[in-house]
Order: sequence, then structure tokens, then C-alpha cells
Amino acid sequence: MSHTSEFTPSGQLQLGVFFQGVNSGTVWKAADSGSQTDFESFRRIAQTAERGLFAAFFLGEGLRLREHLGRPHALDVAGRPDAQTALAALAAVTTSIGLVATQNTTYNDPADLAHRLSSLDLLSGGRAAWNIVTTDNAWTGANFRRGGYLDHADRYTHAEAFVETAKRIWDAWDEDGTVRRVHHSGKHYTVDVTPRLPRSAQYRPVLFQAGDSPEGRDFAARQADVIFSAHPQLEDALAFRRDIVERTLRAGRGANDVKIMPASEFILAATPEQALEKKAWVRNLQIGPEQAIAYLEQFWGRELQGYDPDGPLPDIDPLVEETSETRGSGFHGAKARQLADQWRAEAAEKGLSIRQFVSAKTSRGDSTFTGSYTQVADRLAEYARTGAVDGFNISPWLIPSGLDDIVNHLVPELQERGVYPTQYAGTTLRENLGVATPVRSAADASTPTVQAQA
Repeated sequence: MSHTSEFTPSGQLQLGVFFQGVNSGTVWKAADSGSQTDFESFRRIAQTAERGLFAAFFLGEGLRLREHLGRPHALDVAGRPDAQTALAALAAVTTSIGLVATQNTTYNDPADLAHRLSSLDLLSGGRAAWNIVTTDNAWTGANFRRGGYLDHADRYTHAEAFVETAKRIWDAWDEDGTVRRVHHSGKHYTVDVTPRLPRSAQYRPVLFQAGDSPEGRDFAARQADVIFSAHPQLEDALAFRRDIVERTLRAGRGANDVKIMPASEFILAATPEQALEKKAWVRNLQIGPEQAIAYLEQFWGRELQGYDPDGPLPDIDPLVEETSETRGSGFHGAKARQLADQWRAEAAEKGLSIRQFVSAKTSRGDSTFTGSYTQVADRLAEYARTGAVDGFNISPWLIPSGLDDIVNHLVPELQERGVYPTQYAGTTLRENLGVATPVRSAADASTPTVQAQA
């Protein structure tokens, strides 16, 4: 990789699509809302994205169903196919789009996961990627033999050893069929493996990372090719870029080595007025009466069905002091009693009902681009000019047709402005993202070797 110390904007943007699964942003009640688990939904979105020259199709991961008052949450998606299984199927019906699997370092083993990701990479012709996530809670861990065994402070220490081991496994196979045996002995696992698969057309899977804590940012600066960030607004995105460049340089990498693609929602129409009307319709369906009450119940820890969703916030206190992992990452760790007091005061001051208040809290305002196709294209062109981001990872609010207006109308506007590709740069995800091919370290090159058949 290059080691330039000055960041240089490419002037280009890439798009990805984030098929979320469990979420509160998808519209369920629209007439054309489809299944979140049928393969047809995955195929439709992936092929639409590929028609729009999207760089990547990105699958989230849920290792356990989110619960609501001790029961599976009826207002969430009730399951999803395994990410790598779904992506392998999509590899057969697409030709160019990248296939990104969210996979957890805590509940996988490095040799096994490295092999499965290598398999996807080879089967897809060099289009696989791994979105690296960590977990430390015992509630999720109860689904696994080991349970929740990591201290919170150990998440990234463990993840770094995991990723380094996976990289060594991917680096171990030479062009001439020479294979190095890989050994790792650490606090949580021991690996002694001779890798079974040769390199793919892109050398090894591209690495995404989404943690936003200081530890997560440093981890990404050392290990990731792309950051799936939470900073889509221009000034915030520019500050995040500067921070990541500084961390990347401290890690001994080049200023342009880590790409940034924030999560975003797009609500578009032919005119600004139509876009605002559409946004109001989307928000009304995203947060209906049932969702509004259930949202507060996740913090109150008690039934609130007796309260009018169009009335004031509950006057009773939560039953819990702090919310738990069972309610999902958006609720975990909140100081429930303190939050209830703050929210009641805020809602009263602004004259908001339960439904209005919850809609405002969950509106994704900071990550939503609303406007006409030309308005939004002009805004995005400024991101490309300044280098604030390298692209956007779009979360569709409707499945499976949520990308249609973006591909049909926004992409041509971006192409006219010269900030979006008019064809795929190559056949691999690494080529299409402009991510450099890894360089194997001298230490890895000196490892004892065996000869194998490719």
C-alpha cells in the first residue's frame, strides 16, 4: 500500500446498499413492502444495485432475536438467512457487485471463518468482504457453547488477534502453490492450520469495520480497508475524515488507505415539495401507534399499552434503572429513569405526543438525504469535491423496491456531475473500491512452507 502523508480527495463517490434485517427504519405496512427473508427480495435489491453500479451489497447480522419485555419482539424481523449463505446464492445471479458479510469475531473461530470467507471470495471471482464486528455480552453468547466470555475492554484486543490470524491464513498461499502453516497461540484460542484455499482474484476479502469508539477507530485505522461510519453530514464527515487520516498515519499506513462510507437513508422525488411529502409518509409508516408505544416500553421495562400514542409521555417511572442487551444496541445501556425524566420534560416543552416524540427520536435525521434528485446530487457532489467520504451505504426504507428511484434518477444525475462511475472499474470489489492489494510482510514470507495443489 502507499504511504502518502497527504490526503487527496478522489472526486468520486461509490454507493453500497445495506440490507439490514432487524431494524426500525423499514416500512412494513406499505402495499409493496416485501419479505425480509425470501431470496427474491435479496436478488431484486442486489441486481438493482448492480444495475446502478453499486460497489457493494452489505448484509447485517443478528445472532439472537431482539426481545421485548422478555419475549421475541413482534415488531422486528423474525429471522434472517445466514449472511454467507445468502451472499453465495447472490454470487450466482450477479457479476460485479461486492458481497459484504457481517461476521462477529467473538463467536467465530479464525481458521473456520477465514476459510468460509475465502470460499465466498473464490466462488464470486474476488467480490467478498468481511464487516468485522465484536460483541461481549452473555445474552448473545448464550446461543454459543462458550457463552459471553469477553470483558468489554477485551473486545478489540481479541478482534485484532482474530483479524491478524485470518490475514496470515489468507497470506499463506503463494502463486506457485507453496503454502505456509499458520500458528497462533493466544488468550482465547490456539490455531495451527495449513490453509486449504488459494488466493482469489482480489488476493483476499476486503475488510470493513463499523465501530465508532476511539478503540474502534484505532482498530479500523490499523486493520480495515473501509469504515462503515455513522457520520454522513458534511461537517461531521469532514471531521471524521481528518480523525481517521491522523489515526491511519499513526498506524504506519497511507492517508488514503482507508475508505469511508457512512450509513444513509435517501428519500427522493422529482421536486423538493414532493420529497417532503414523501418523507412525512415514510415517517408515518415507520413509526405507527404500536411502534411508538413499544419503543417507550423498551426503556420503561413495563407494559404501556394503556397509554394513548397521541397523548403525553407516561407519567409513571420505568421499572428498570438501566436497559439491557436483550433490547438491542439502540437501547442497551440507557439510564432509564434519568432518560424518562429528560424525555417527559422535552416532550412537554415541545408539545409532542408519544408518537411525535418517538418519530423525532428515530427519524434518522442526521443520516437522511431528502430532496429532489438534482438537489441531492448537488449536495453529494460537494462530498466528492471535499473528500468528506468515499461513498454512502444506503439503508432502503422499503424492501425490495427501495433502490429503484436512486438507480433510475439519482445515479444519472451523479454521473452527469462526473462524481460517479459510468462502468465498473474491474471485476473485483478491491478494484471497484480503489482499495490497494495487500503486501505480505517479510515475517510471513519467511514462515516454513509446504507444497500443495491449487
